[in-house]
Amino acid sequence: MIKKPIVFSLVQEQSIFMTAIMALLTFLAVLALGISLSIGTGVMRWNSQWDLFATVQIMNSDNNQNVKKIIDENKDKIIETNEISTEQMKDLMRPWLSGGSEALEKYLPKMYELKFKSTSDLETVREQISKHARFLTHAEALKSSTSAGWKMIFISTFVLILTLGAIGICISYIARNTALLHKRELEILNQIGASDNFVAHQMQIIIAKISIVASASGFLVAAPILLLILSTAHSARVGLMAMLNISSTGWLLLLLLPIAIIIFAIWITKRTTLNILKDN
Repeated sequence: MIKKPIVFSLVQEQSIFMTAIMALLTFLAVLALGISLSIGTGVMRWNSQWDLFATVQIMNSDNNQNVKKIIDENKDKIIETNEISTEQMKDLMRPWLSGGSEALEKYLPKMYELKFKSTSDLETVREQISKHARFLTHAEALKSSTSAGWKMIFISTFVLILTLGAIGICISYIARNTALLHKRELEILNQIGASDNFVAHQMQIIIAKISIVASASGFLVAAPILLLILSTAHSARVGLMAMLNISSTGWLLLLLLPIAIIIFAIWITKRTTLNILKDN
């Protein structure tokens, strides 16, 4: 039985290893970008949902009539008015009270929940009511949730940057390692008069094949996982998680990311190969 030369086995194993590493890094990059886009969309949808909602808390009962009058005079600016009853407030506070809530009844403020037609309408009514009661938009009340969303976006973006940096290092290593594995062939090409650019082009073809297979594999694995994450988030039905989504533009960006990695790999390969040839 004739055995294959060791060099061919080494080249094959190296190609498989390099493809696997590139696929893993592409998978992480697409996943990180997808999570960042989905959370970003969720935060924007979350804010737009609550920007026109506000709660009015009347701490001093003497101001009840003044606030009620202001609300009635601005009905043309308000889509919905909901007066929160004492019983509703008791129900909301019951989980936080160890004893009965009857003793708190005289301390509970009178509250209205308002939905406005526009932000300008909200600001107009806010200015009038703030003199007599506490006016709090839902967006302000839920700022902590929004802040947590932006932190998650920052973390995902940071992971994406680290992954792209690792991809750059990996591509440089792959190009250098492949050039060394094919050193004899490159020397022969140089001896027969091939230019450095021609040699670099041959290397670019090799790396392009590896990058295309790896990038496609990474994307095809990451996409279903992103869909699973979104499906799981939507099952929550309420809260910021339920708002997560990736728009058609977002999916286009995710599709362009592997393509950008392939182009980046080809560019890095040319630079690396030319530097190796100059050193030799």
